[in-house]
Amino acid sequence: MNIRIGNGYDIHQLVEGRALILGGVKIPHQKGLLGHSDADVLTHSIMDALLGALSMGDIGHYFSPNDPQWKGANSLRLLEQVLRIIQSQGWEIGNIDSTIVAEQPKLKPHLKQMRSSLAETLAIAIEQISIKATTNEKLGPIGREEGICAYAVVLLVAKQL
Repeated sequence: MNIRIGNGYDIHQLVEGRALILGGVKIPHQKGLLGHSDADVLTHSIMDALLGALSMGDIGHYFSPNDPQWKGANSLRLLEQVLRIIQSQGWEIGNIDSTIVAEQPKLKPHLKQMRSSLAETLAIAIEQISIKATTNEKLGPIGREEGICAYAVVLLVAKQL
């Protein structure tokens, strides 16, 4: 098989006193995401999609929330490690399509910077990364601004020898 597809999902609670980091970009907001690392739901969903495409589990297998070495970790550094795992198995990224679901803040002004940050980290073209932002129309915990979630789908392509 020359291609593999993976999907990922992550959700974290919004709380006072934390920075809001999405796609490696600090977003101005009065609340941030609670988690063991920087709680970057977008980057986490992408990592899970990459690992899932190769049936290699999820990020918890590699970066346990019970392991103190990952406390406060920059998710882009974790993404670099996942990329090395993917590449060591003979695969490269074809494209990434992702969606962030948040009522607030409005994310459209930050999407290009997120795409750029992720593209640089993954050493791929910005055109290979799509990030969409939507709301939950005030429904459920996301709609009540209790958290933010993200979904990602990746296409991996076998490296050409």
